[in-house]
Amino acid sequence: MIQKSFIPNKTALITLIAACLVVIISLGIRQTFGLFFFDFEIDLGCTQTQFGFAMGIQLLFWGLLGPVFGIVTDKYGGRIAVIIGFLFYLSGIYFLNYGPNTGSWFTFDIGILIGIGLGATAISIPVSIVAKHFPLNTRTMATGIVTAAGSFGYFISPMYTRYSLLEFGWNTTLIIFGIMIIAGLVIAFFLSTPMKEIEQENENNQTAIEAIKEAFSNKSFNYLTLGFFVCGWHIALVATHIPMHIRDNGLEDWTATAILALIGLFNIFGTLSSGYLSTRISKKKLLSAIYLLRGVSLIYFVFMPPSVINALIFGVTFGYLWLATVPPTNGIVGHIFGTKYITLLYGFVFLSHQVGSFLGAYLGGLFHDLYGSLDYAWYISIALSLFAGLIHLPIKEKAIERLQLAQSEI
Repeated sequence: MIQKSFIPNKTALITLIAACLVVIISLGIRQTFGLFFFDFEIDLGCTQTQFGFAMGIQLLFWGLLGPVFGIVTDKYGGRIAVIIGFLFYLSGIYFLNYGPNTGSWFTFDIGILIGIGLGATAISIPVSIVAKHFPLNTRTMATGIVTAAGSFGYFISPMYTRYSLLEFGWNTTLIIFGIMIIAGLVIAFFLSTPMKEIEQENENNQTAIEAIKEAFSNKSFNYLTLGFFVCGWHIALVATHIPMHIRDNGLEDWTATAILALIGLFNIFGTLSSGYLSTRISKKKLLSAIYLLRGVSLIYFVFMPPSVINALIFGVTFGYLWLATVPPTNGIVGHIFGTKYITLLYGFVFLSHQVGSFLGAYLGGLFHDLYGSLDYAWYISIALSLFAGLIHLPIKEKAIERLQLAQSEI
C-alpha cells in the first residue's frame, strides 16, 4: 500500500522526534571530546598518543557494540537498547569526572564505557529504529532527518562546551553532560520499534544468523562496508585532532571550535540533501560523489596556506559532506535486504566505520607524536577518498532474490 503522507502514523512521528533528541544529546557530547585534550593533558597527564588511542578505543567499542545492540533492538525494541546505552554513557562521564581517570582508567572511562554507550545511543540504532517505521520511498528522508538532528548537536555542542570549559572548567562541563544524558534516558522511553515490518515484502522467517550469512555473501554489501570504513577514518581524524592541527599551524584555538561548529551546521543541510537525493538518484553514485568531494575538501585544507578563512571554508565544505553518507548507506542496506534485520546489518556496516574511526583517531595521534604533525594522516585520508569514490560503483542497487520473489507474490 502506498503511503499518502510522509508520516505514516502518530507512533512514527513520536519515535522520529525522540530519535532526533537522542542523537542530539549523544552525538553532541561526543563531538566535543577533542576540545578537552589540553585540559586532560595538564590535569591528567594525557599525551596526544594516549588521547588518540583512548578515543580510538571509544570509536571501536561504539562499532563493536552496534551489532549487539542491533540484536537487542530487533528482539526487544530500540527503547531497551538506548536506555542501556545511556546508562553506560552516564557511568563513563561519572568516572571520567570523579575518578579513577588517569592512565589505563582514562581509556576505560572515555574509551570503553562511553564507547559502549555510543553503540546504542548514537546514529546507527536511532536511525535503524526510525527506518522500520517508514516505507522504502520515504525511508531515506526520515533517516536523513535523524542524521541532521545529530548534526544540530554537532553545531551547538562545540560552542557551549568551549564556553563552559573557559568559564567553569572541565569538571563542571562533564556534570552538565551528565544532566543531559539523564534527560536522554527519559526521552528513550518514547522510542517505539515495530516488531513487525512496515512492508509485506519484508515478512519472512529468516533468522539473524541467516541474515548475516546472506549479507556477507553479497558483494554489494561488502563494497558498502569497505566504503564506510573510509567515512569513519575521516570523521575520527577531524573530530579528534583538529584542535591540535589548528594550534600547530599557528591559528587561535577558537578556530577549531568554529570548524567543528560549522561542520555541524552545514551537515544539517548536507544530510537533508543527501536524504532527498537518495530518493531521486542512484544511492551508490551519490556516495561515490560524496567521498570524492571529501577528497577535494581535504586537498584544499591541507595544501592551501594556513589561515582562518581557509579553515572556515574547510568547516563548511567538509561539514556538508560529514554525515551525508548515512542516509544512502542505510538506504542501500534496507533496499537490498529489507528492514527486518536492518538494525543488525547496518550495525556490521557501521562496525567497519568504527574500525576506520579507531585507526583515524589513534594513528593521527601517533603520527603527530612521531613526526610533529598530522601530514601523513591527511595524505592517507586523501587517498582513501579516492578509494571510497571507486569502491561504491560496482554496487548493485536491487533487492536480493528472496525479496524479489516476495514482491512478486504481493
